[in-house]
Amino acid sequence: MIKSNYVSELTFTAIDSKSSFEAAKKIGSQGIIDEITSSKLRGCGGAGFPTGMKLTLMTKEESTPKYVICNADEGEPGTFKDREILTNNAELVFIGMAIVGEAIGAQKGILYLRAEYDFMKEDLAKVIAKCQEITNFSIEIKSGAGAYVCGEETALIESLEGKRGEPRNRPPFPIQKGYLGQPTEVNNVETFAWITTIISKGSKWFSSLGTEKSAGYKLFSISGDCKRPGVYEFPMGTTIKEILKAVDGENAKAVQMGGASGQTIPKDQFDRKVAFEDAPPGGSIIVFGPNRNMLDVAENFLEFFVEESCGQCTPCRKGNLQLLESIRAIKAGKCSGQCCLEKLYSLAETMQVASKCGLGQSSPNIFIAITKYFSSEINCGGCK
Repeated sequence: MIKSNYVSELTFTAIDSKSSFEAAKKIGSQGIIDEITSSKLRGCGGAGFPTGMKLTLMTKEESTPKYVICNADEGEPGTFKDREILTNNAELVFIGMAIVGEAIGAQKGILYLRAEYDFMKEDLAKVIAKCQEITNFSIEIKSGAGAYVCGEETALIESLEGKRGEPRNRPPFPIQKGYLGQPTEVNNVETFAWITTIISKGSKWFSSLGTEKSAGYKLFSISGDCKRPGVYEFPMGTTIKEILKAVDGENAKAVQMGGASGQTIPKDQFDRKVAFEDAPPGGSIIVFGPNRNMLDVAENFLEFFVEESCGQCTPCRKGNLQLLESIRAIKAGKCSGQCCLEKLYSLAETMQVASKCGLGQSSPNIFIAITKYFSSEINCGGCK
C-alpha cells in the first residue's frame, strides 16, 4: 500500500485486532453501537449510509437468526483497494464482522468474494480460522460468478441464495428481510476494517479527522494517467488537487470519482473536497490526462455497462445500448447534431430516474458529463 504525503502512518497496520475484539466484548452491544455512531463512520462502498444508524436499526429487528455480510465483490472498474485490505489486513475485516455480530446479536457472517479473487480463498480461510479462535463468530466464504450488478446489496443476497443476481424491490430492506428472509447487515470490506480500528483507537480519534459531515480517513484506488498509481489513504476533505499532486497527476484534465459509475470532474473543479457533501468519496479515482479522448472514455464505460446490465428493467437494458450506439455514431460523424444530443441527454436523464438500481441510475453519468464539460470534443454537425 503506497503511503501518501498527507498521512503520518497507514492506520490499519498499527491495529491489534484481538485487543479490539476484547474491548468490544467489554463494552457490549450498546457500547459498540455508541462508539460507531459517535465516530460518524459512514459506509465506504459509495452510498455512505451512517454505519451506527444501520446497527441501531438492526437491533430493533426481533427476528432471528441475523446475518452479517461483507461485500467483497469489488467489481467497479478502477477499484482495487479492498483487494489490498484483504491481502494485508484481512484479520481486521473479519474481526470487524465479529464486532458487528456482537452489536446486533448475529452468530454467522458471510464473505461474498468477487469471482476474480478466488485465488485469495485459501489464505483468507486461514485468517478466518485464526479469527474464529478469538471470536467464536462463524464466517463462510462464498464466491460470486463475475456479475457487476451483484455489488448492489440486494442482488448480492439473491446470488448468495442461489438465484440470478438481480436487484430486489425495496422495501423491505436487507435490514428487515435480507439473506434467507432474515435481518441482514451488509457492509463492504473497508467499512468492517474501520470498525475494528475505531473500537481500538476510539470514536473521538476518528471523528476528529476529516470534515463535519465526512469523518475519518478513506482509502482510494488511484489509477490512469498519473506517475504514482496505487492505493492511498487520505483524510476526508482532501482536495482533488492535493490528491493529484501526491500521485504526480497534476496535468490531468479530469478525474473519474467512484469508478465508471461515479462522477466525472473537470480540471476547473479540482479545488473541490473529497467528502460526502462535495466530491463523492467512492472507492477509486481514475485520472484522465490532457491527451485522453473523453468520447473514447464514454464508449469504454458504456460497453462495460451494456455487458453488465442484468436486463431486468427497460431503461437500463435498452438505454445503455442506445447511448453506446450513439457515442459510436458521434465518433464516426454520423449523428453529431445538437438535436440528437438533446434527445440523448433526455434519455440519460430518464435512465437516472427510472432505472431500478444504481447501475442504470449512474451509467448515464459519463455521457452527461462529456456533453456538459467536454462539448468541444464533440464534432457537432447536422443530424444525419
